[in-house]
Amino acid sequence: MKTLYRGKTKDVLKKEDGSIYLLFKDDATGENGIFDPGSNTVGGRVEGKGKIGLKISKYFFELMESKGIPTHYLGADIDNNLMKVRDLTVPKLEFVLRYFTAGSMCRRFSLEEGIPFDPPYAEVTLKDDEQGDPLISERLCIMKGLLAEGQYDEALKVLEMVGEVLKEELAKMDLTLIDFKIEIGYDNEGRIYVVDEITPDIWRVRDKDGNIPDQIECGKIILEKISK
Repeated sequence: MKTLYRGKTKDVLKKEDGSIYLLFKDDATGENGIFDPGSNTVGGRVEGKGKIGLKISKYFFELMESKGIPTHYLGADIDNNLMKVRDLTVPKLEFVLRYFTAGSMCRRFSLEEGIPFDPPYAEVTLKDDEQGDPLISERLCIMKGLLAEGQYDEALKVLEMVGEVLKEELAKMDLTLIDFKIEIGYDNEGRIYVVDEITPDIWRVRDKDGNIPDQIECGKIILEKISK
């Protein structure tokens, strides 16, 4: 396979027949040996993380599809850490939905951790590590050619739909969803899909004891729940 893109935790590959795959790697984001799904750097490598992430993504993408949420997921090769996906245009954007204040939001706006949002608070950021993933508006997305007219609002609707599914499913596992982020892609007709992954790398949760597990520990918790 040809490597189209190398990411922090996944690579994008293309087969000779034109089909596209994501390779889930064992790398985890964080700094100084502390894992953090919100970090922009790779903090270390955890053997087996990629396979766990793929299994969890498979579970949640199939759940999303069953709820009528369009995704890029086409199948998974668990043994080889590969997920087959639709060939879509993926703008360098992240769509964030917050149920409680946490992480960078608290630092940016001098807020205490854990203040609830009702309704949940949505943000859209430009994926740019050098600029610190700045917030971006619909107008700027259109000016920069990242999205067409109407796609920004459509993506926010999909974000809310994903949030409802995630919140409900994680609650069944005794986990409270704090916040999460997704990426979107669109086809030649402009239709919006959820892309990338659905794993503890994209969310923060709180367990029933009030602890916030990192993405490695959360992955183990989720895998145990979905394997029963």
